[in-house]
Order: sequence, then structure tokens, then C-alpha cells
Amino acid sequence: MKVQIIIGSTRPGRVTATIAGWVAKTSSAVDGLEVEVVDLADYPMPFFDEPISPRYNPNRTPKPEVQRFIDKIAEAEAYIYVTPEYNHSTSAVLKNAIDYLTVEMLHKPAAVVSHGSVGGARAIVALKEILSESLAAIVPKSVAFIGHGTDSFDETGDLKADLKANPYGPQKALDDMLIDLKWYGNALTAGRT
Repeated sequence: MKVQIIIGSTRPGRVTATIAGWVAKTSSAVDGLEVEVVDLADYPMPFFDEPISPRYNPNRTPKPEVQRFIDKIAEAEAYIYVTPEYNHSTSAVLKNAIDYLTVEMLHKPAAVVSHGSVGGARAIVALKEILSESLAAIVPKSVAFIGHGTDSFDETGDLKADLKANPYGPQKALDDMLIDLKWYGNALTAGRT
């Protein structure tokens, strides 16, 4: 199953990319998952400006840079969105990217990993609501990092040993979320075929 890990921040020095790297490394170790990191910094798009909702526009012709992102998202069978919490929600660049999508995530599982002052909990809630409109199947479990997560990783980008060993920490949360993501992905792939 092809899983895309989407980096939902484009800010210079973003810890979101470090967390996404950890998610990618952990996901790659799960049997049956083929992992690809999709960095929104590599897909610059204008603010959503189409005159008709993409879902209701049979004559839609997205701009080339938008179509490139749409085509990339359509390739995957499951998604993990890694997002910071900005002003009690997800980032504007991530919301904007999702606004361009129509049925690319239809009946495919989507999970969320977040970081922020309360573990990014409000970003998780907001993003799951946004993703439900994309017609994705929302995986209930998520991963929340308290603070910005910068103190959680060593110089190589690995989660620090004490957090890996914590039975209630982020590694356990991610491992549990990946079990569910794979289960949903297998069930939904069978349903789509």
C-alpha cells in the first residue's frame, strides 16, 4: 500500500519536516507499506481561486502547478498529514492545498500527526474535519507532540530513546496509528476494487 506523508508546513526551519521524517522512517519499517514524503514546499500553489467548486465543475482546468499536486495525491492509497498548530488550527498552506482536491482521497484512509502547545490537538480536530470533506476515511487515532517537538529528536532526526521507550509516548501512539492506517487501507482497497 502506497502511503504519502504530507509535510503541512513550508516555513523555514520547520520542525514539521523533522517529525515527518520520523513518521516516514517508522512507516517504512511496517510490512506492506511503501512510503513517500510529499513536501508542500515542493508544490507552491496560489490561494484557491477557482470560480466553481472543483467537485461540481466537470469542465475544470486547474493551473499546471495545481494539477501537478492533484496528480501526486491521486497516486497514494493512504495518507498521513503532519501539521503544526497555528492559531488553534492547521496551517493555511495545508488547508489551501486540500481545497484544490476533489475525489483523489475518496475511500482512502487519512491520519494526522501534529505538534504545538497542546500537542497540536486543535489542529488535529480541525484537520480531521477538513479531511472528511475530501471524502477520505479518517483514522481515529492520531499522534500529538507537546510543544514544537524540537527537544524530542536527536541530531540524526530519530526520536530520543526515552520517548521511544515510554509506553504512553509518541512512538507508541504512532505505532498504534500505523496499525489502524494499514487496517483501514487494506479494507478500503478491497472495497474500492
